[in-house]
Order: sequence, then C-alpha cells, then structure tokens
Amino acid sequence: MILPKIRVMALQQQAHGASLTGDRAAVDRLIDTADGLLARVDDDLPWGNACRRTPGYLEVQRATCYGRLGLGREADSLWAQVLDVVPATARRDRGVYLARHATSAATAQEPDHAVEIAREAVDIAIETRSARMVRELRTLERAMRPWHDAPVGRDFAEILAPVGKGS
Repeated sequence: MILPKIRVMALQQQAHGASLTGDRAAVDRLIDTADGLLARVDDDLPWGNACRRTPGYLEVQRATCYGRLGLGREADSLWAQVLDVVPATARRDRGVYLARHATSAATAQEPDHAVEIAREAVDIAIETRSARMVRELRTLERAMRPWHDAPVGRDFAEILAPVGKGS
C-alpha cells in the first residue's frame, strides 16, 4: 500500500503536469483527490512534510497551476486566500508565493498587477537572500519579457535590480 503522503505528493505533481498540457479539469480533479487524502498523512518520515505543515499547501499548488494555465482571476483569488494564511514567521514562503502570484499575473497579461505584487517579493528576497526566491523571481523576469521595452517593464527591471546585486 502506498502511504497517503506519497499519494498526495504524486497527485500534486500530476496536477502540475496537467497544467503544462493545459488540462484544468485534470488539475482540479487531482488536487481535489489529494485534498481528500491530506487528513490521512500521519507518518513520521522526515521528508515530504510540507503538505502537513504548510497552511494551504494544496491551494498553493492549485494557484501555481492556475497561473501556468493563464487563469488570471482564478489564480489571483487563490493567491489572495493563500497569502492571508501565511504566518508572519514564514517570510521565505510568503516571498515565493508572491513571486508566483506575480508570475501568474504576467502570464495572464496583467504586467502592472505583476509589478505591484513583485515589489513585496523583491523586498523579501533582499531581506532573506533566499536562493529559492531568486529562482522564482527569475521565472517572473522571463514572464515579464514581453514588456521589457514598455514603462512597466523598465519599472520591473528597476525593482528587480537589487536582487542581482544582493544575491
């Protein structure tokens, strides 16, 4: 028998794969199935515990998938819910989620909203010097490339510049 934690991890990875192929129905079905198993995750294995200890873990996965799918409104709403429950002590997680939220906005063709969200993410990246956050901000930078010559793109480059210097 496969442990519930392993099934949850596999299902959320499958959801990410489904988002890469544009299959929203599969994303929702897989995340919902994983959610139904979450209460049964109770092993003492020292790995893969983010699904238990991270508030809104599966909604983070769903929001990330929705952003990849270009579902701007839906992703924006989920990110707002997720960010409302991130504890103040989880600065790095908050920064990563903000960077993903901003990437989602850029993917949904909302560069001004992306830049607005990115400001806090960059501040946290500078404060924490998190390599994980820098990777997420590089993903955001790629998503913002269509606007690199526009005022919003120049604003974003200016906001992001200290990350390259301080990381």
